[in-house]
Amino acid sequence: MDDWTTIYETAQLYQAEIVKGLLTSNGIEVIVMNQQDSSYVMVGTIKVMIRKTDQDKATKIIKSSNCE
Repeated sequence: MDDWTTIYETAQLYQAEIVKGLLTSNGIEVIVMNQQDSSYVMVGTIKVMIRKTDQDKATKIIKSSNCE
């Protein structure tokens, strides 16, 4: 996973899924990494990860959609 980077991090799964949908619909491969504790949902985060080569494109998409 050395060629992957976190482009978005949140505590809300639905926000991560919105960002994933935006990026996927623009041809960017996405992994959602849920690191929340299953017993205590408020502990941990959900990371949206992309390939480092897509970072500039993904950043522009996220900023233009006001998902920051």
